[in-house]
Amino acid sequence: MKSQYSVITGAANGLGRAYANELAKRKINTLLIDLPDTGLSELCREIINISGTNSVCFEQDLTVKDNIIDLSEKINKEYDVFMLINNVGAGGAQLFDRVDVDYINRMIQLNVMATSVMTHQLIPNLKRQDKSYILNVASMASFSPMGYKTVYPASKAFIRYFSRSLYQEFKKTNIFVSVVCPGPMRTNADVTKRIESQSAIGRFGVVTPEKVAEISIHRLFKKDKMIITSFSNRVNWLMMNILPDCIRLPLVSRIMKREAEM
Repeated sequence: MKSQYSVITGAANGLGRAYANELAKRKINTLLIDLPDTGLSELCREIINISGTNSVCFEQDLTVKDNIIDLSEKINKEYDVFMLINNVGAGGAQLFDRVDVDYINRMIQLNVMATSVMTHQLIPNLKRQDKSYILNVASMASFSPMGYKTVYPASKAFIRYFSRSLYQEFKKTNIFVSVVCPGPMRTNADVTKRIESQSAIGRFGVVTPEKVAEISIHRLFKKDKMIITSFSNRVNWLMMNILPDCIRLPLVSRIMKREAEM
């Protein structure tokens, strides 16, 4: 019987790395995708040596549509994929009129295009398996517009709606689709610095990438359609649903403004 694999995009660091390690603990083979010179090959070797599972790395820029198509064709020919984790993305808080076009374009290409095209291209492979899973990484930011993040919450709202729509379309097939909405995570030194600059409200709900990975994989296999990874984030979700835009939007924008001005 041919071995099955999970594909993880944006796998070298942060939440993607946590997903790779969490799946290795569960003895699941992985196909890891990230940019060159991000330490991806070292991660693959580490997983193989520690867990005994197979891990293959693909160094590729997923902001380019043709790269995704070429890579997915290779994966479809050579591997059986039963899980796709669309983790790749870009974020940050910036003053919209001060960022350059490349900043905006990169965020849209990674957060929207890469997730959509990678999913589309791997669907035939996922359909071949007895049971398959798609986990898309959105954000708590997807539940509200917010100044100073502008494109980011809009792109993550796309991911959430895209995932829920896919779930409905494929719910009578072998493919189960879920979306996880993490809150703030200390994924790297820059993000940690931005989180620590926030007030207590801005830091509310901070969870480690390892915990997000552990909870979301567990709940994916339990077939939860939308995953919120902590009690504090569920409180945030409830507040964002209760508060009207006229209160919520200025409140969250004020928090983001502090981050953008750093």
